[in-house]
Amino acid sequence: MTTRETTVKNKTGLHARPASAFVEAASKFKSTIKIKNVDKNSAEVNAKSIIKLLTLSMSQGTTIRISATGEDEVEAVNALIELVDGGFGEL
Repeated sequence: MTTRETTVKNKTGLHARPASAFVEAASKFKSTIKIKNVDKNSAEVNAKSIIKLLTLSMSQGTTIRISATGEDEVEAVNALIELVDGGFGEL
């Protein structure tokens, strides 16, 4: 299992458009990918489900944890962290 944490940087947080981009990126990997709102100590949810992702209410400044298990877990986590750190192209 590979796990990393980061902070949501874009002003509007993880609303529908960036959540859709996140799910699209996560779906490219074979690994099982989970995401958690660390600040709210939420349950981990399937990062490939936009509905589950939106339930985490991740606003600007929220610390999140991305975990993956599978053959491409390192690449998956690194790509998703890069996407979040880049502000989903909104910065």
